[in-house]
Amino acid sequence: MTSILKVGIVGGTGYSGVELLRLLTHHPRVQIHAVTSRTEAGRPVSTLFPNLRGHLDCVFTQPTQANLVECDIVFFATPNGTAMHSTPDLLEAGVKVIDLSADFRIKDVKIWEKWYGMAHHCPDLIAEAVYGLPEWNRDEIVTARLIANPGCYPTAVQLGFLPLLQAGLIDPQYLIADAKSGASGAGRKANIGTLMGEMGESFKAYSASGHRHWPEICQSLHQYAGTPVDFTFVPHLIPMIRGIEATLYTRLLEDISLDDIQACFVKYYQNEPFVDILPVQSHPETRNVRGVNMCHLSIHRPQNNKTLVILSVIDNLVKGAAGQAIQNMNIMSGFPETTGLTGVALLP
Repeated sequence: MTSILKVGIVGGTGYSGVELLRLLTHHPRVQIHAVTSRTEAGRPVSTLFPNLRGHLDCVFTQPTQANLVECDIVFFATPNGTAMHSTPDLLEAGVKVIDLSADFRIKDVKIWEKWYGMAHHCPDLIAEAVYGLPEWNRDEIVTARLIANPGCYPTAVQLGFLPLLQAGLIDPQYLIADAKSGASGAGRKANIGTLMGEMGESFKAYSASGHRHWPEICQSLHQYAGTPVDFTFVPHLIPMIRGIEATLYTRLLEDISLDDIQACFVKYYQNEPFVDILPVQSHPETRNVRGVNMCHLSIHRPQNNKTLVILSVIDNLVKGAAGQAIQNMNIMSGFPETTGLTGVALLP
């Protein structure tokens, strides 16, 4: 791999796409070679995204193979079902792929097809794809040529449960995630349900009977616990633009102090640059991770009973999407993991 990476972004008109562009424009080891869009081809990127004026001087192009095979790494910030059609040819040409959609996250093809409602184009590559949660899978990411970037909800949930399941401190048959997301998680498209006039001054659960991130999360929690899990997941839409807050519930298997549980988290994440364990009984806020590749975690044990509450917050477009994808790119390319990702959160 060269010291300067030529990268391509397929699907550069969505929120994850523009977040990739925002972060990559200041990455010292990256040259943005191609930004594709079938509908905006020929249009300067900065006219669609004026925040990039003076930072990025390129135009949208068609997502042709000839253009993309000149890249070292291609990011797919596309709807589910798109990346799987182009990935085999790119890998054959020696291009590494980081897919921000769900095309390669779930290892059981039948389960993927059930939840995403389509046939998988290249099921043979699912086994090879590395699930890109660095705090769990860093060693495999180093040598990967195909990364399945985790979903936003799965990232927030897994980072909260991971240390406890690894340590065998909680009951894998009692795992609950009550998660809330801003509207950008639904994507940059016309959707009545995410119009401000519809969601403003309102708060609701959705997909309570089954959300397609559920099998992705279950698959990982099973790996961490080493046994099947009983996991309940209910997402909610709140009237803000970006951010995820996941309130996680579980039961302790033994009577262990809150300080010892805190020590478990601190030990597990002590060398992780993008996970911050807050003081015991803190209340993380989404605004404190806005625009940065960071997860804030804190723990509570209400009434000192066996129920443990973990609070997890991330920016769904950064640690939940584009930032984590760049973190994976850095690991794959031998760069310091924090390269291009050391910004400070926006306040207020």
